[in-house]
Amino acid sequence: MTQLEIGSPAPDFTLTDQDEQEVSLASLRGGRVVLFFYPAAMTPGCTTEACDFRDSIAPLQAAGYTVLGISRDDAATQRKFRERDALPYDLLSDPDHAVHEAYGAWGEKMNYGKVVEGVIRSTFVVDADGTILHALYNIKATGHVARLRKLLEV
Repeated sequence: MTQLEIGSPAPDFTLTDQDEQEVSLASLRGGRVVLFFYPAAMTPGCTTEACDFRDSIAPLQAAGYTVLGISRDDAATQRKFRERDALPYDLLSDPDHAVHEAYGAWGEKMNYGKVVEGVIRSTFVVDADGTILHALYNIKATGHVARLRKLLEV
């Protein structure tokens, strides 16, 4: 697994959102983007993280950030998650985990004492010209958004 470094170009992608509309990173150039990769919609940890982003969306947006969540879930599951928890940002589907891999958010990890391959909970901040400002790997769902807001001074 290759992890992205601060200052490296953010891998471009086009993925489908919860409404089956295409979203590309390139289309968001000129603004800053927070990408968070999470293992599975509607699970306890992912719900905590997603709702923390929901509860912090106003200051993030006021500071010029677009928030996008990315998981392997299909569009229908992403839509249900978004509606159930009133998430005010798009959730993108990456079923073959190609974008996860491009960002280093897929690989071996410990899960209940066993080494498994899967999603590595990660968050990236991309600046207006498509450069990685922050690459946070192996983050905890709880308290992560508060830590990110402190890092971004938002």
